[in-house]
Amino acid sequence: MNDRGQPMRAVAARVLQSVENGQSLTQCLPLALDDVADNERPQLQALCYGTCRWFHRLDAELQARLNKPLRKPDRIVHHLMLVALFQLRFSQQATYAVLNETVEACRALDKPHLTGLVNGVLRAAEREGEPDWPDDSARFSHPRWMLEKLRHNWPGDWRAILEANNAQAPMTLRVNARRFIRDDYLQLLADAGIDAAATLFAPYGIQLASPVPVDHLPWFADGAVSVQDEAAQLCTALMDLAPGQRVLDACAAPGGKTCAILESCAELAEVVAIDESADRLPRVQENLDRLDLTATLEQADAADIDRWWDRRPFDRILLDVPCSATGVIRRHPDIKLLRRESDIVPLADIQLGLLEAMWQVLAPGGRLVYATCSVFPQENHRIIRRFLKQQNDAALVKPDVPWGRDMDTGRQLLPAAESHDGFFYAVLEKPEP
Repeated sequence: MNDRGQPMRAVAARVLQSVENGQSLTQCLPLALDDVADNERPQLQALCYGTCRWFHRLDAELQARLNKPLRKPDRIVHHLMLVALFQLRFSQQATYAVLNETVEACRALDKPHLTGLVNGVLRAAEREGEPDWPDDSARFSHPRWMLEKLRHNWPGDWRAILEANNAQAPMTLRVNARRFIRDDYLQLLADAGIDAAATLFAPYGIQLASPVPVDHLPWFADGAVSVQDEAAQLCTALMDLAPGQRVLDACAAPGGKTCAILESCAELAEVVAIDESADRLPRVQENLDRLDLTATLEQADAADIDRWWDRRPFDRILLDVPCSATGVIRRHPDIKLLRRESDIVPLADIQLGLLEAMWQVLAPGGRLVYATCSVFPQENHRIIRRFLKQQNDAALVKPDVPWGRDMDTGRQLLPAAESHDGFFYAVLEKPEP
């Protein structure tokens, strides 16, 4: 029990129930962290992320150990046992502590009549060890529909994708090119005792051997570096930025790519960053302020150009569209619980609609970079094919880059366990009249 009166495992169970009810960890975990003592916050976060990461495996085991499902009012106890199973299978926590404290958490959740069940299930799990997995969904801990879709789309890579999704993502930095040369910042990290190396593809990227709090990074508060995956950093080179250009970052929040654009070319005429979510734009401004950068922020639906566009065309557009986020599952394991197969077609329609709208605001001679953090072709190169069939004045550019796979209309990066996230990029240009 912590000094706020909430057993940490009970709080974790409530978070998991919120995720099952459709909230992301990004939405519900920050509130839950206020319910535990400061020194328990890292462990609570690890419990929630870890249980989501291995949810389908843990849930398959738990269901096999229950004679019948718990009643809906007692569903919270199902999540409590999942948290305990995660600790038994994937943590160094002492078994007696997991069992005893989970039973106490069950009482704190006002479910004292289920303490005997909780104790019995967990003791059997500890005594018998992990079961044989009934199928690949449990073995690789992914929803069945997602696993089958990956198997169909990537027959030679699906296992590697699933394994990468279950790995802990590395911490990767983007050096602020206005402030530091990458080699110089690597030396600062070495002087601070932080083991790091240059990324293979992103010219300003640095990957840490182990994550550290950002306040341990030299000059972080003064804008020396930002935390950003290597795959996400690759957009700026594809944009072919030059002084005097007017640039649009559509769907910009939380602003990492907006800042990367501004850092990579100091004499742009203007960078406009729009996002539909008013709640997320302050985060964009915070990032700009820390890095001492300036952009024009606008809260709007990018597709509704009549509402926000001032009729001045853009020379460069970055369109990082809403997507299934299946390339960043290792960073957001709750995607496995939140995403549904039925989401993909509506997302593809949104993506194509945004691409059509952005084409209207692109200047003749301008370039648009289409990006997703998805590994599903339905959201990626198939969208570009659909667009090119209907847009006569769109020219496909095939960038000469050493990364990703050539998908005919773009480059696909698959998530790599020790490296970058999964990402797709396509480059389109509007010819001069």
